[in-house]
Amino acid sequence: MGLFEDDFYSTKITKRSVRTAKDSGWGLRRSKQRTGLSTLQISLISSVLSVIVTVLLISFISGNPFSTRGGSSASAGAGDPYDRISQAASKVGPTVVSILNHSELSGGDPDLAALGSGVIFKKQDGKAYIITNAHVIADAEDLEVVTSEGESKKAKVTGQDQMNDIAVLEIDDKGIDTVINLGDSKKLRLGETVIAIGNPLGLGGTLTSGIVSYPSRVIPVSLNQDGVYDWEQEVIQTDAAINEGNSGGALVDLNGELIGINTMKISDMGVEGLGFAIPVNEVMKTVDDLMLHGKVVRPYLGVYTLDLDNPYSQLTDEQRKEIKLPNDVNDGVIVLEAYGPAKEAGFKLNDIITQLDEQPIESTRELRKYLYESKKIGDTLKVSYYRNGELLTATLKLTDKPSQAEIEDELNTEEE
Repeated sequence: MGLFEDDFYSTKITKRSVRTAKDSGWGLRRSKQRTGLSTLQISLISSVLSVIVTVLLISFISGNPFSTRGGSSASAGAGDPYDRISQAASKVGPTVVSILNHSELSGGDPDLAALGSGVIFKKQDGKAYIITNAHVIADAEDLEVVTSEGESKKAKVTGQDQMNDIAVLEIDDKGIDTVINLGDSKKLRLGETVIAIGNPLGLGGTLTSGIVSYPSRVIPVSLNQDGVYDWEQEVIQTDAAINEGNSGGALVDLNGELIGINTMKISDMGVEGLGFAIPVNEVMKTVDDLMLHGKVVRPYLGVYTLDLDNPYSQLTDEQRKEIKLPNDVNDGVIVLEAYGPAKEAGFKLNDIITQLDEQPIESTRELRKYLYESKKIGDTLKVSYYRNGELLTATLKLTDKPSQAEIEDELNTEEE
């Protein structure tokens, strides 16, 4: 069969046409006199070449040359995108779990438990490990995981990190046959199709789809929810619907590979399609520390601070005079409490830190970023600060950050 169903482009000549040519004698005389191709042959060749060129142009314009749907030579991006969404969902679905956080407020009632999602990423030594958000398991007294098959399992916290909003849970691996494949969030492209799977409003296994609205966006975060931004989080922005209970669930590409952990959305009047996921490359850096140490290992200065230009707690002229702060100093952080290395270096209440290693520090966010991105445990740090109007410096050695329980024990010891 030719490229088209009609006979217009067929290269065959019917017996009738051959017989007619012989009877008329035209064909024989023509063939003897000519030295090139006949008009009929030229027409046929031109037609076939035109069809081939047209098909090739259409193939290249569509971005999928020489491919056939369902054929072995089809590229990874070929085929119906809706079929690919369905295939990715089937692949990922068994690895996504629902998480019920039974806290003091829920009183053990499943209907009152806080809801979230998680992703099974590893099996080892009879345990299955789940990535979720730290805020999903906050204040938990009892954690329950419900698999895609509807089986309920008790969960234990392996480690969590509030700053990056990542936690790892462990359950027994009985009946767990599949773990998710990890993708590469650095390869994400603007407009790439992604799907989110989770447990919104208790509707486990819910799938939504969308695109990557922005592959790598940095947004400010208020860690203690006081309205002051004291950290920055790198996120993938997507318009795939992310609702309450989706937190901790999977954001995956059309290959069924994990590219992010759904973490938040912006919800306001007149705003829609603004969901965010933590990139899997950043997630796994945190997960590796949590699996190894039960926490993220970071250098520790040991100060609890307040931004000098905090809009909710601005210094009055009277307070500036009391701490003798020069009028031209408007950026920095006020020390409210000192622990560990800072305490040993002699820092006190109302000291104002303005520089670290001679780098200007305008806020608590900048102080944390400099420590965590430029320093490591065991490094020395030069701190410039004002006390009673005088600019002083102190050099201290950074240590590993203790747990909150260890800090509270230190405070209780001082009070005694």
